[in-house]
Amino acid sequence: MEDRIIEIEKRIAFQEQMVEQLNQVLIEQQRKIESLEVQLKMAESRISDEEFVKPQEEEEPPPHY
Repeated sequence: MEDRIIEIEKRIAFQEQMVEQLNQVLIEQQRKIESLEVQLKMAESRISDEEFVKPQEEEEPPPHY
């Protein structure tokens, strides 16, 4: 009986460690997602900026034309 209890305690300790590791991975992923969202908003802002995209009549043809 005592061996079973010891085995169960080992498994619980292992599962607690695994849950903590998974939690840390999720925290890091969330940080990366938030960083990427900020970068995406900055890129969208630059693209929608009038200076980034010139009107067609102001564009010069490529050199091979």
